Amino acid sequence: MKLIYCLLGSLIFITSGTTAQEKKQYKVNTVAFYNVENLFDYEDDPLTFDDDRTPDGKDHWTEEIYNAKLKNMAQVISEIGSDVTGTSPAIIGVCETENRRVLEDLVNQESLLQSDYGIIQFDSPDRRGIDVALLYQKKLFSPTNYKAVPLYIYDNNDRTKRIFTRDQLVVSGVLDGEKMHFIVNHWPSRSGGEARSRFKREKAAKLNRSIIDSLFSEDPYAKIITMGDLNDDPTNSSVKEYLKAKKDREDVAIKELYNPMEDMHKKGLGTLAWRDGWNLFDQMILSTELLKKDYSTYRFYKAGIYNKNYLANPRGRYKGYPYRSFADGGFTGGYSDHFPVYVYLIKEKS
Repeated sequence: MKLIYCLLGSLIFITSGTTAQEKKQYKVNTVAFYNVENLFDYEDDPLTFDDDRTPDGKDHWTEEIYNAKLKNMAQVISEIGSDVTGTSPAIIGVCETENRRVLEDLVNQESLLQSDYGIIQFDSPDRRGIDVALLYQKKLFSPTNYKAVPLYIYDNNDRTKRIFTRDQLVVSGVLDGEKMHFIVNHWPSRSGGEARSRFKREKAAKLNRSIIDSLFSEDPYAKIITMGDLNDDPTNSSVKEYLKAKKDREDVAIKELYNPMEDMHKKGLGTLAWRDGWNLFDQMILSTELLKKDYSTYRFYKAGIYNKNYLANPRGRYKGYPYRSFADGGFTGGYSDHFPVYVYLIKEKS
């Protein structure tokens, strides 16, 4: 199919050999995820390890720098998918946010005010105080149920030594008249080495799969998108063996998952760079019902990495890497050490 025209939340397609009267028009919405790289306020929280992000801390995090960081994050979010939809994402999951206050300050930035985002967020047990959250355009999505599901991991299986990490946020609701489920993740990091920390992400994947299976038990045809910074690539055991996400959409049966990011990973694309190599930790994974070719309801159309030139480091040793917002103890004027990811959902206009 050939894309002829796209503007303001609609797509018009025409197949070769058809007449102008046979054009089909589609609604389109963007669902995205963004690791916003330590979006902290500048005040000390005595209950978390946020000392670096204070005026007297290592990062010299002042109110002025905080406001600059907010402006940068809002700019990026406002542009994801906007060239097709004419607006910012209908739904966007975020991670590495300190608290509800930073999210409120974020959605009240000038570039996002017109989108009128609602916020779903819970304080997680992570020792640094970083959370996951979901932002949604109130005119497009109405949440009906949401909860934070804790991830229990123990050091050497000792129940007295819990490793505190982020919850998984589950949000169900109605997107433009259709029931959908979104899960926002930030799986445990590779601190201490990939192999040594692998069991933590496999635990996270097991929990994520359990959540998804519980949704399928209520409705085998549930439309589910699980998204997040998984701290693993699409080919790692956590995603392939435990979450059981598949690379080829034609192989995805009922109550299974499709990972459009795996093909991107195999092509060498990534969302973050480390030691001269790319990883694709930030992923959008979809349930079977979103893959059907009947576009009378919302279906998956396309996935992508939002890696515009301005989001890449412009110079030096790390040229081309994501332009992170702080380095060497100071604010760089950049954005995040991750590129955002997104999917388009489309359906025929009635």
